[in-house]
Amino acid sequence: MSDNGSSGAQGVAALFSHGRLTAIPRKAARREQLLVHLTETLFERDRTYSEREVNDALLTVHEDCSALRRYLVVAGLLARPQDGSSYRRVR
Repeated sequence: MSDNGSSGAQGVAALFSHGRLTAIPRKAARREQLLVHLTETLFERDRTYSEREVNDALLTVHEDCSALRRYLVVAGLLARPQDGSSYRRVR
C-alpha cells in the first residue's frame, strides 16, 4: 500500500457508518486499505483462529464474512493451510 497513514485512515473511516462497513470497495487499492485495516484491528499476531472465529470477527463489521475472509486470504493478509483448518495473521 503506497498511501500515507493519515489519509489512508481517513479513507477507511469513510467506508464505515456507526461501526459497520457500508460496502466492500470494488477498486483494488481501496479494498486493500480496508483489508489491512481489518487485519490490524480484528486479528492478533501470533494467534491461530478457527474459521468460526474469523467469521465472528468479520461479522462485527459486515454481513458478508465469507467474501471478506476470501479477500483477506487472497491478499496474503491471512494465511490458511491447504485443509482450511485454521487462519493466521500474516503481517
